[in-house]
Amino acid sequence: MLPRWLDDDEALGPDPDAAEDVPRHDRQAAWWRPGRRVGPKTLAVFSRQFAVLLDAGLPLLQSLEILSVEGQHPGLRRILLDVRAEVEAGSSLADALRRRPRAFGDLYVNLVAAGEASGALHTVMDRLATHIEKVAALRNQVRSALTYPAAILTVAAAVVFLILWKVIPVFQHLFDDMGGDLPLLTRLVVGTSEFIGAYVLVLVALLAVAGFAVPRLLRTRQGRQSADGLLLRLPVAGKLMLRIVTGRTCRTLSILLSSGIPILNALSIAAEAAGNVVVASALHKVRREVEQGRPIHESLRQTKIFPAMLCQIVYVGEQTGTLSPMLTRIADFYEEEVDNDVDAMMKLLEPALISILGIVIGTIVISMYLPMYSALTQIG
Repeated sequence: MLPRWLDDDEALGPDPDAAEDVPRHDRQAAWWRPGRRVGPKTLAVFSRQFAVLLDAGLPLLQSLEILSVEGQHPGLRRILLDVRAEVEAGSSLADALRRRPRAFGDLYVNLVAAGEASGALHTVMDRLATHIEKVAALRNQVRSALTYPAAILTVAAAVVFLILWKVIPVFQHLFDDMGGDLPLLTRLVVGTSEFIGAYVLVLVALLAVAGFAVPRLLRTRQGRQSADGLLLRLPVAGKLMLRIVTGRTCRTLSILLSSGIPILNALSIAAEAAGNVVVASALHKVRREVEQGRPIHESLRQTKIFPAMLCQIVYVGEQTGTLSPMLTRIADFYEEEVDNDVDAMMKLLEPALISILGIVIGTIVISMYLPMYSALTQIG
């Protein structure tokens, strides 16, 4: 199960709990209607094209009409037709997008509202496109890094399972014919093989139940909080995950603040876009303390989650009135660190996986040859 920020449907969309704001019949209809989810790549292309049209001086309705008929994804095209009709009927663009939370998340809607209020919608759309592209590029990079080891481990586990289930029993019959006491290592492997042979149906059923139940458990608030907390505590992956979430949070806050969103609203939106429940809870706590008059850097430090360097940079930004540019710089820094970490992990993963597989397979092979070697030694 991938973290929420690696999921195409969740990475740029709203928190599932936020769907309660949508009328029940709309949520039920959106659940089965095709094309209602909009992928990051499609959303980034739309935002960039929208920004170009608005910057060229085209009216909002005409821009929406052009984008709804020219080369868009079929699902997005239907959404844009509905949005255009609502805007033409007197609704604001932000309100029309807000009624479609499966396609446009809180970050997107709030920035569009800020762009409409400031008269700089084309600038906001351009920033949104850049932000979505950066988030999607980072997600694809990490996903690619995870795909290789996951595939190798899955195949290796299946091969070891088949060896223990089907191959080891053949050797076991041979050992029974030979008689005598088996070495400890051989007894352990044979015992594991007997256990798998006796309970294979139970093991398969448990695996199927886990595959069905775990994703649904992770969709609950408590399940996500436990999984996200465990993910941040992992020895190597936890540090990498914290850098990813920190960089994403900083970039989200930067684009919100630079678009004129108040800091309290920006913290709330950044919490929902963090993709990690533990970090989101920390940001909500920071928001409450900032609302009471506490400096942002002190609130961040008190959470004991965010790196000390982030707190120092935020302090400098608060003192100089350049918080948004400072957050952009630190987001760039952490994204570069993530690139380096992922490259280093990819270089280490291949030999590590080969070593692990060699040890497992080698242990099974040696355990099968030990009794034969002992018998040959006695004969000699």
